[in-house]
Amino acid sequence: MVSGRGGEGISPPQASRLVGPLVVAGVGDERGAALIIAELAANAALYGRVPGRNFRLTLTVTGPTLRIEVRDPRVERLPTVRPAPEPDAPRECGHGLLLVEELADRWGVVPELIGKTVWAEIGT
Repeated sequence: MVSGRGGEGISPPQASRLVGPLVVAGVGDERGAALIIAELAANAALYGRVPGRNFRLTLTVTGPTLRIEVRDPRVERLPTVRPAPEPDAPRECGHGLLLVEELADRWGVVPELIGKTVWAEIGT
């Protein structure tokens, strides 16, 4: 298991680089895992941040499966997948979970008493 804290301690791009050693060990797709980590960490930093509280990234390997978990302190803002934009519509933001849905074998959200955990699994 690899774990790290977000906010001031680690940025979403730094978080996505943590996956390299796991992929070298034969777990999952490095690029897909890095994209999922970056998206979930960015969402936590942008939408789940509370002053003085950071997000937490946990990577767990069980057999061939890499489980990515990002926990943040806001439970009132649960993520949802927005419909894909029209081909000619602006695509600046708001559709990153479509990427997670496409790359992950499974993903979901676990609301908690304080905060939530958004998770994704690949390599199953």
